[in-house]
Amino acid sequence: MNLKDILAISGEPGLFRFIAQGKNAIIVEHLETKKRSSVYGSAKVSSLEDIAIFTYNEDKPLGKVFDLIYEKENGGPSIDSKLSSDELKSYFETILSEYNKEKVYTSDIKKVILWYNTLQRLNLLIKDEPETTEAETEDVAGAKTEAVAAKEKQKLKSSAKAKDK
Repeated sequence: MNLKDILAISGEPGLFRFIAQGKNAIIVEHLETKKRSSVYGSAKVSSLEDIAIFTYNEDKPLGKVFDLIYEKENGGPSIDSKLSSDELKSYFETILSEYNKEKVYTSDIKKVILWYNTLQRLNLLIKDEPETTEAETEDVAGAKTEAVAAKEKQKLKSSAKAKDK
């Protein structure tokens, strides 16, 4: 999931899309209202790609958490982010059982669910294509090389036949 251009701005409701870099500010567009505004250097701006959820093992990137919710909900919306703390925590535990309960607060879970629902409603939850492994890349390159060699061999045969005539 490509979350690089999706931004959360501290103190501002909703999510924003990065539009351009200005001289003293960045220009953003609110995802829902489509209203553009300038955000100055004093504001705390976070790309959703840079956000991770604390777990007991290694931190889980927000995009991976969104993928888990997406799979659980079969691409549909998640639960309401305004439910009670206990309901939110139990739901989040079904999504990411290893999340660190001491470091991840209910407010964090609410934001994750609210952001997921916003992105889902706007059809911005598009899964990234799986990355090809080095072996697959070599196989494709090898197949292309063999195909090119076969074509060149065919051309040589054709040109040899033409010379014989």
